[in-house]
Amino acid sequence: MFAPIEVPFGCKMLFNVVDLKDEYTIEDVELLLGEMCNVVKNNYGDDNGGFIGGQVFKNDGFISAEGSVQDPSKADNKRIDQNSGDLVIVTYWQSFEQHEASHADKLFNDKFSQLAEYCDNTFEVGYSMLWQGTPEH
Repeated sequence: MFAPIEVPFGCKMLFNVVDLKDEYTIEDVELLLGEMCNVVKNNYGDDNGGFIGGQVFKNDGFISAEGSVQDPSKADNKRIDQNSGDLVIVTYWQSFEQHEASHADKLFNDKFSQLAEYCDNTFEVGYSMLWQGTPEH
């Protein structure tokens, strides 16, 4: 469950921002989130399903001034203003079409609909990998 993942070059990465309603915490959705991730891992992880791997991150609230073009303290941006209770779900897929098919499936959609009840908003943006690398030793 907590093993490292290998991300093959050329895959699609989906970045899902989960904005919890103010009255909820990560602990309130932790079990449901785990169930949802298990549905994906256990049902869409073959060549037909296209799921490669995924990660869930909680926002720790720090912002890199060195990695930002605009001064983050002066930015008016919801993503920057997230409180530490918000999450991102990062998943890797063989294709965007396989991702969409899995998420349209009733099995996944039942869990995601339950998670959505705890959220002000969620949005998922897809990316194509252009580069990856590791340090050379």
